[in-house]
Amino acid sequence: MTALHPRLLKGGLVLIAPESGAIKRVVSLQYNPDSLSRSFQVQATGGDGQNRSEALRIKGPPVETIKLEAELDATDLLEAGDTTAAQLGIHAQLAALETLIYPTSSQIRSNQSLAASGTLEILPMEAPLTLFVWSSARIVAVRVTELSVTEEAFDPNLNPIRAKVSIGMRVLSVDDLGFGNRGADVFMSYLQRKEALAALTGSSMTRLGLQGIP
Repeated sequence: MTALHPRLLKGGLVLIAPESGAIKRVVSLQYNPDSLSRSFQVQATGGDGQNRSEALRIKGPPVETIKLEAELDATDLLEAGDTTAAQLGIHAQLAALETLIYPTSSQIRSNQSLAASGTLEILPMEAPLTLFVWSSARIVAVRVTELSVTEEAFDPNLNPIRAKVSIGMRVLSVDDLGFGNRGADVFMSYLQRKEALAALTGSSMTRLGLQGIP
């Protein structure tokens, strides 16, 4: 009798066209990392003791950053008969991650043509909206701020077949994107989901050994 294994959801990144909202690419992690670190920088207005009316005020959502380390390995793909892995190892997976932080070649050529024609003001190139997906409860718009790759093994043609990837991301909030942006809508859903989860913890003081605040 074949044992049933639960379906494992994978984390990953989704690229969305900023103009149309269409999904351009989905980059799933081959293996979910064992840990994911997050940090929060509180956007407070007071607290220095000089203005007591500002002590409890906050300017907006905290600046949240996410960092994870993922592994890529061609072994499973090769055992499954994946032709791309057989020819290129994990080049395709690495390229999918690396192009998150590149402008496209067509954007570069377009800007070069504008500069050559004498255009005085050329806007910086716009990247797709990137969503980090870590289950249905955690979907956020992010900017990739850091990416490092350590290739650890190669095939006879020097194609990488095993690598570790470190990814740093900054969550983009309504303060970064402004209302009306698709990424801002995603952030508000993320915040509302967080609030709903927090409400499940209750408000009873008895767990702290108190009947109320003295």
